[in-house]
Amino acid sequence: MILENGVVRTMDPSLPVARSLAIAGERIAGGVGAHETALPTPDVVDLGGRCVVPGFTDSHVHFPTWSLSQRDVKLDGVTSLAEALARVRAHPRSGSWIRGTGWRSAEWAEQPAKEALDEVTGETPTVLWSKDYHSLWLNSAALARAGGDLEVEGGVVERNESGEPTGILREESAWQFRARFAMPSEDEFVDATREGLRIAASRGVTAIHDKDGWLGAPGIFQRVAERDGLTLRVWQSVPFDRLAELEALGLHAGIGDDYLRIGYLKGFMDGTLGSQTAWLLDGSGVCITSGEELAGVIRAGARAGWPVAVHAIGDRANREALDAFEATRQEWAPLGLRHRVEHAQCLAPEDLARFGALGVACSVQFSHAPSDRDLAERFWGGRLEGTYAFRSLWDSGALVANGSDAPVEELDPLAGIRAGVLRTIDERPAWRPEEAVTVEQALVAVPTEQVVPERGDLRRLAVDAVDDGQTHRLVGDAQHVLGERRRRLRQRRTKQLFRVAHCHRRLLGKRFTKSSTR
Repeated sequence: MILENGVVRTMDPSLPVARSLAIAGERIAGGVGAHETALPTPDVVDLGGRCVVPGFTDSHVHFPTWSLSQRDVKLDGVTSLAEALARVRAHPRSGSWIRGTGWRSAEWAEQPAKEALDEVTGETPTVLWSKDYHSLWLNSAALARAGGDLEVEGGVVERNESGEPTGILREESAWQFRARFAMPSEDEFVDATREGLRIAASRGVTAIHDKDGWLGAPGIFQRVAERDGLTLRVWQSVPFDRLAELEALGLHAGIGDDYLRIGYLKGFMDGTLGSQTAWLLDGSGVCITSGEELAGVIRAGARAGWPVAVHAIGDRANREALDAFEATRQEWAPLGLRHRVEHAQCLAPEDLARFGALGVACSVQFSHAPSDRDLAERFWGGRLEGTYAFRSLWDSGALVANGSDAPVEELDPLAGIRAGVLRTIDERPAWRPEEAVTVEQALVAVPTEQVVPERGDLRRLAVDAVDDGQTHRLVGDAQHVLGERRRRLRQRRTKQLFRVAHCHRRLLGKRFTKSSTR
């Protein structure tokens, strides 16, 4: 197949742009020349000026959880307790539990509690996740399942003046409740993931770094692969506490095939901004893993050949993580392990340059900055200099990879690019615009698998079009394309290993022949 008359952005500095591209089977054959046009009966696709980029990688996503959340009560954007309850009441009932996601109560005049939820859910057990997935709102029927057994190390159980649970659980208390009493079945996850793959393909996502290893995501993806085949590649995490099992089996990072690989260990330093559990230098927040404990995990992982990814939100959590990576560097750096900090949202200014100096990747979410701006100003007002400092991290030499953190934000790479460049998602001016990245930087942070050993792998291809055919202006005129026309950007066709995973009929019409879908 030959794609011609377009703008091919290879993301390769040695040949950043080409007008045409030749594909042989499942591989890029190169730019179009005499050799490629001499191929027997090549299919030729006229791009009509459209832009071709490597398929998007979401470097931080909870894919099975996000897929299942498509069926939940949607609580994003609710501004009051009454509005949240109205959405729960109106949502169609299915199954034995009511599930929902997306609430943020920091600005509510009345805070969520079990009694209010009881009024609209009755005896049906109900679990509603906060937007950051670190707090859980339960009704009385759900709380009864635990029989009062709610307290766990690293967790928070909110209680009223009488000492009774209010229905709000945070951190480990929330996660352990779901694991023990409200975990969806694997069949539910598999069915939802199959639909999630179709949505992801329609948005140009051809690779993900999944964080749902703790709930058995490798088995979920394996079942989907056996039934349908995967339309994206998965770089899968497993929890810290499974390392001993991996080591006993003699398994190293990267085991799997071209579509599903288990690649890294994942754990948590602290909580989140929205739940007010981020671990800060003033001593507030929740410590889930100390720096000393993380150093032990890094050393053990290095011995077994496993890189580490650690969630760190607050400035204390990030400093402790960086200290642990620095203290153990002589043990992991010679092995070429690429460690990573997930989120890196609130940093002390003096820690910004340490990521690049240590060779620790920043796995960030561009969309979190404009989404969290109000909460950040409210709770981190004195720390904004190092908050969501994506441009500063980039300029310091850090490796910056972008993801969505779906279902916290929507799995939508173009929305992430817009958020990183514009630093706003509404009609307000850009928030801390000095930390905006360029479109070119945003593209580098999204399509390439920077924190995976197969760096520069361009086997994935996405063909993307703006209605007026001006996508080639994506780099160089960000305000025009991503501003005025941002709602018109759509993924029209995505190819994974040059097999069509999603095709919009309006893209090429009859010019894309049946023989091209090999």
